[in-house]
Amino acid sequence: MYYVYVIKSQSSGKIYIGQTSDLEKRLKRHNKIINIKKTSYTYKNKGPWILVYKEIFSERKDATKREKQLKSAQGRKFIKEYICTHSSVGRASAS
Repeated sequence: MYYVYVIKSQSSGKIYIGQTSDLEKRLKRHNKIINIKKTSYTYKNKGPWILVYKEIFSERKDATKREKQLKSAQGRKFIKEYICTHSSVGRASAS
């Protein structure tokens, strides 16, 4: 399984969109300060990072395609609207 996820910084309000095969491990890495490049987006924009949206895919190529869509202007607009109108985490997609 592959996940496309959106996390939000509780301190800066910035969002980050990514994909992974291990969502729990990846979220822990975003929030871990040791061993992270000081130039990385999640380091510079400070945490703690919380999961605000996710989608699940069976194929990595589908997750990569969706990640690119969410990183587009239209995708970022969708994410911002979703965050404003939903309090629970994401939907599951069986692509």
